[in-house]
Amino acid sequence: MGDPNQLRNNLRVLIFPWLAHGHITPLLELAQKLTQKNFHIYFCSTPVNLNSIKPKLVSDPKFPNSIELVELHLPSLPDLPPHHHTTKGLPLHLLPTLHRALGMAKPNLSNILETLKPDLVIYEVFSPWVPDLTSSLNIPSVAFVNTGATFITCLIHRAKKKSDHEYPYPQIFPDDMDAKISTILEISVTDYETIFRLYEKSRDIILIKSFEELEGKYIDYLSALLGKKVVPTGVLVPNTSNDDEEGMHIINWLNKKEKASTVFVSFGSECYLSKEDLEEVAHGLELSKVNFIWVIRFPEGGKVKLEEALPNGFLERVKENGLIVENWAPQLKILNHSSIGGFVSHCGWGSLTESIKFGVPIIATPIQYEQPWNARLIEECGIGLEVERNINGGLRRENVAEVIKHVLIDKTGEGILRKAKEMSDDINRKGEQLIEEVVKELLQIV
Repeated sequence: MGDPNQLRNNLRVLIFPWLAHGHITPLLELAQKLTQKNFHIYFCSTPVNLNSIKPKLVSDPKFPNSIELVELHLPSLPDLPPHHHTTKGLPLHLLPTLHRALGMAKPNLSNILETLKPDLVIYEVFSPWVPDLTSSLNIPSVAFVNTGATFITCLIHRAKKKSDHEYPYPQIFPDDMDAKISTILEISVTDYETIFRLYEKSRDIILIKSFEELEGKYIDYLSALLGKKVVPTGVLVPNTSNDDEEGMHIINWLNKKEKASTVFVSFGSECYLSKEDLEEVAHGLELSKVNFIWVIRFPEGGKVKLEEALPNGFLERVKENGLIVENWAPQLKILNHSSIGGFVSHCGWGSLTESIKFGVPIIATPIQYEQPWNARLIEECGIGLEVERNINGGLRRENVAEVIKHVLIDKTGEGILRKAKEMSDDINRKGEQLIEEVVKELLQIV
């Protein structure tokens, strides 16, 4: 019969990510991989998000012409101007407004779909109206899960069974789970039933940014709960490139450090430490006496001078073994450097999967959303340790230093590093095989 990819040459897929860079980046990577299999991709988001990725598409030869950017215009609400049609830099209190604005853009997406007539739509959980819209237009659609199966199974289990007593893996439950889930649902303007129905309406399969070696039993349980095949895509982390000069002063600094002697400290582009936690992390790094690179970001409107935000005299005391970077650093290049021996991370799914790709142990300091579940998962897999918080939920410098030393200096760390490297080898070896399986499943749907 020949190659099925050739038989279905130029299958047209519209990809519709949630309006956050942590969701756009992996789906753009998936888009790039699908174009290598003769798919034509319409990548749909708001102008402010698309403008941020256009330079990458233009400058990077691996992104072919078969990725077409499609602008979705949201209504310009009084407190949500177009530059806020993204989660980047968005004040947290405006997140529900962004969800509502996206819902109000349903007619605009309908027009796009009627004009482009794609063969398939890949959507995310934050647009619960999408599967009904695509169904009304006779376009099959598939849900994409951009977080761990651990967290999603907790939600779907509750939606179906209303109780946690029968959940098979309670060790994954974080402290104060009920309160954490309630906050997530409130911010996302959704509920258990909506999430369950959203995945239930996915055509035949569900794609998930994960892989069997990381959370196989949770993927299997998600499949059982939904009665659908859950297809892992792998980590969808781009390969690093040394062709550009971005952040080279950081790489040059790392080049002078010994192998696995340095921790990278970053809490993502949309999570911010409280003033108290920031000070405790600083003291913890100092107490650990290891080399570190620390990316510090302040929320929009909350920027202060580093000297004022950090403990008195800290910058002077750590100038030999610490490098402080404001706002941005080339995270993938840093994690891929041989001098990095640990990642002090908020455990967002994007950062977690990047760490796994490069075999870097994780020092988990979860802050919000599904991050506490992710932290429990990395401990269960043996690829990191979580920093214990105090009774009020704050970080303690002694605990930060202790976990850093466990991972980078003590014998404990050797086993963690070995497991992290094994998992990295697994996913890097099987990445192409997983994409082949995704392609096979998508072709069967259309």
